Amino acid sequence: MARINLLPWREAERKRRQRDFAAAAAAALAAAGLLALGVHVQMEALISAQQARNRYLQEQIAALDVKIKKIQDLEATKANLIARMGVIQSLQKSRPEVVHLFDELVATVPDGIYLTKVEQTGKSVVVEGQAQSNARVSSFMRNIDASEWIGDPTLQLIENKDQTGTGLSRFRLRFEQRLAGAEGENAGATPPAAGRPGSGRPTVKPAKPQKPT
Repeated sequence: MARINLLPWREAERKRRQRDFAAAAAAALAAAGLLALGVHVQMEALISAQQARNRYLQEQIAALDVKIKKIQDLEATKANLIARMGVIQSLQKSRPEVVHLFDELVATVPDGIYLTKVEQTGKSVVVEGQAQSNARVSSFMRNIDASEWIGDPTLQLIENKDQTGTGLSRFRLRFEQRLAGAEGENAGATPPAAGRPGSGRPTVKPAKPQKPT
């Protein structure tokens, strides 16, 4: 004899499936949440580590900036010291040159020439003065050209006696200072005070001579 189940089994089966589906969905949702949480924690850890590295790099960069500033200050100090040393060496080198310059001026100025102004710019020297005649100026230029320490004279101005009204010609000439002999190799040596052999050492002329009779 057949047995007939009159209970609502389909409805019970449907509810069981719904419960199973809800449980599976809840489990999947929980797993997804746990996975998202793990990814978030991992990303936060990576970001924190990168931020720590960035802070370390910034601190090291700041320390290097301080060191670079100190190096720049030292370089500037070094440049200033080198410049001062160059000036001192230049002064030491030019000291005998000045002695030679005035020594040669005394040795090359002939009688009848009176210097009133001497101006030097680098190796170029400009002198102004008065002369009893133009021939004296020509003699002065020849003496300069024959000197070992000065040369290349160039006459820039000549005024005759009639133009000056003083009985003396007025002139301006330029020449170049140069090193000669052993002095060119050792500029720091103290130069001798003696003039050139045979040239004679005339006495220093007054700056403002009296009108010759």
